[in-house]
Amino acid sequence: MTATTAITNIGTLVTNNPDLGDGPLGQIKDAALVIEGDRIAWAGPTAKVPATDDTHDAQGRAVIPGFVDSHSHLIFAGDRTEEFNARMSGQSYKAGGIRTTVAATRAATDAALEANLTHYLAEALRQGTTTFETKSGYGLTTADEERALRIAKAHTDEVTYLGAHIVSPDHADDPAAYVALVTGEMLDACAPHARWIDVFCEKGAFDGDQARAILTAGKAKGLLPRIHANQLSYGPGVQLAVELDAASADHCTHLTDADVDALANSDTVATLLPGAEFSTRAEWPDARRLLDAGATVALSTDCNPGSSFTSSVPFCIALAVRDMGMTPDEALWAATAGGAKALRRTDVGHLAPGARADLAFLDAPSHVHLAYRPGVPLVSEVWRAGVRAA
Repeated sequence: MTATTAITNIGTLVTNNPDLGDGPLGQIKDAALVIEGDRIAWAGPTAKVPATDDTHDAQGRAVIPGFVDSHSHLIFAGDRTEEFNARMSGQSYKAGGIRTTVAATRAATDAALEANLTHYLAEALRQGTTTFETKSGYGLTTADEERALRIAKAHTDEVTYLGAHIVSPDHADDPAAYVALVTGEMLDACAPHARWIDVFCEKGAFDGDQARAILTAGKAKGLLPRIHANQLSYGPGVQLAVELDAASADHCTHLTDADVDALANSDTVATLLPGAEFSTRAEWPDARRLLDAGATVALSTDCNPGSSFTSSVPFCIALAVRDMGMTPDEALWAATAGGAKALRRTDVGHLAPGARADLAFLDAPSHVHLAYRPGVPLVSEVWRAGVRAA
């Protein structure tokens, strides 16, 4: 029989299931959880916890679902310190800065890329992230994109083919030839290693017609679409995401009323990435507008070396509450259950019976402290799949 563990004396438990507790977050005071194997078996008041093989005292701390980081770029080499320094000194952010990382990534060994990946994954885990998506996009050749995805697949099931990050420097004078490569030979090599396909639909990257061709080709190979949409300017990305039933339209900074309505009346999640706005001094996404319209919102780090070099979901929660019109409850839901919806997952992002036992303990009585005490390392313990991992 599978061993069971009861986690007792939880100050406040966030289940993200309103049937189990108070409000949209399903909060339970003085709570307990029972873990059986890698799954949640029971959640409720400590006074009613069933007998188990083992117990673990939460010591009054809050317990929340592990964060679901549904947008990151962790297969890269080098950094862009000089670019960041220049930007903080007055230069504007442009998509073309990606080329610097492409050169460093191509020059790196497989071992170096994997070591970099695992370094940032460990960093994220210590901050409560138990599920993550990551993308290729810094190789932009068939061989380099394939190896990025192959390396990533050893560490997560949520792998995204992003050969269409920018037009490769090798095809700068012939973007059509690069689109043909991304939808042909490169796609054939990369599809076996990926679940998702993504495209940066933006001025300086790919226009709407190119993005549609790329995502449609990926769908034909069995990959599910997601899209970098409307980050730097108004554009066709959000509408294309909804048209193609993309799981997520990511960034969503510049939206028309029609874009907001399209998201609110679709299954496409609006994934907001406040680390990018923080790092580029750009306009904040208007989360309040999306939420009030009825759109589903996720929060993610966009961890990458150019425009959002943070692996901290708590930091992004604090930004969303301070500058994007979200309440602490909404921001936590977006960073857990919202991220799960952006990955079309039902087994993570909540702590109802049957969910994967991914937990973060906070050195605080409530999840509100994630926004109330920004920059403080409140995550004191992390369990993933029923085992303490950090």
